[in-house]
Amino acid sequence: MAGGGGRPRSPPGGLLGMVAVVAGLGALSGVRAVPKEEQHSVDLTEKNYVYGNIKHEVNVYVKVFTNSPFLECMDLARSQKEVIDPKYLWIGPDGRNLEGRMYVNLTETGKLMVMGFKESMSGAYTCTLSHKIIETTTQEEREIFEAYKFMVYAYREADHAYQVFVRFTTKECELAANSQFFEELKKILNNIISDLMCHIVKSSYKCHSVKIPKQGLLHELLVSFQVNPFAPGWEEVCHQVPYNCEDATNMRVQEARDRIGEFFNRQTYALKHEFQTIPIIHYVDNSFSVTRIDSCQPGFGKNDTTHKNCASCCVVCDPGTYSPNDEVTCQICTRPQVKMYGARSC
Repeated sequence: MAGGGGRPRSPPGGLLGMVAVVAGLGALSGVRAVPKEEQHSVDLTEKNYVYGNIKHEVNVYVKVFTNSPFLECMDLARSQKEVIDPKYLWIGPDGRNLEGRMYVNLTETGKLMVMGFKESMSGAYTCTLSHKIIETTTQEEREIFEAYKFMVYAYREADHAYQVFVRFTTKECELAANSQFFEELKKILNNIISDLMCHIVKSSYKCHSVKIPKQGLLHELLVSFQVNPFAPGWEEVCHQVPYNCEDATNMRVQEARDRIGEFFNRQTYALKHEFQTIPIIHYVDNSFSVTRIDSCQPGFGKNDTTHKNCASCCVVCDPGTYSPNDEVTCQICTRPQVKMYGARSC
C-alpha cells in the first residue's frame, strides 16, 4: 500500500492548549444461478458450475474481469442420467455460434466458461442439447432437442464510503473555540487515515441546545463527515490491482473507518482516566455512529427488484438504460433505445 512508513500520528497543535480535549485527541490518534422467477444469483466463490433449466432462464452474475462458472448445457436431473450421442450448440448474445471463440472455454461435454468477463459480454447465452433415446425393445432411435437459456450479467462490487456522526459537549454555541476545535479535529482524523489514501470530505457541524434528563440544558456540537477512499494518490494504488480495484479500495476505506471508530472509542477512556478536569469541549460517550454509502461506476447500477439476490452488487445496466455517473441507479433512456449493456450515455 502506498503512503510511507507506518500509521501517522497527530501532533499537538496550537489549539491544544486552549481546548484541552484536543490534546487528548492528538494523543490518541495512534490508533452470485436460478430460475428467473426466483432471481437467485451465483456465488462464484463457492460454485464453479451452473445447471440450466428447461422451463426457465437462469440468471448468472459474473464479476468483471473474472471467469464465469461453467454453464452446463443440461439440468441437474439430466446430468445424473446417461445421455446418448449428445451434441451441444452454444449461441452467444450476438446470435453467433460460440465454438472457436478465443474468450470461451467450451468442453466436449457441453460446459461453457466465458473468460475475462466484461460488461459487453453480458446477455443471453443459449445452448441446444440434442441427444438420442433408444427404445429397449425395438431399438428405435429418437432424437430429442432441449434448449437452455442463461442470462449472464457482469457486476462490480459497490464502491464504499462511510458517513459518520459524532457529538461533543461544549460550553456554549457561541464559543469561538468551537470552529477551531472542528478544524483541528478534521486535521487529526485526516492524519490518522492519510497513509490509506483516504480522507475526510463533506464535513460540517452544528451546535444545538439539548435538554438531557436529570442534567438540565446542555450545548452539543453535532459533527458529521464522510470517510472517502479517493484521496489524492488513490489512482496509483488502484493501478497496482486494476482488476480488483473496488476490492482494494473498499478494504482501504474499511480500515480507515475502523481506525476512526477506535479513535473515538478511546476518547471515553481518556476522559475517564487521563483528565483530572473535564475539558470544555469533550466527546459524548457512545455518540459515534457510522453508515455505509454505496456508489456504482458508470454503466452499472443497483436494482433489488430485477436482481434481488445480487442486491448489493452493481450490475451492468440493461439495454435501454444507462448510468453516466457514480449513482446507484440505471436511468431509462428517453431517446432511441441503446442496444448495449453497460451504457454510460443514452
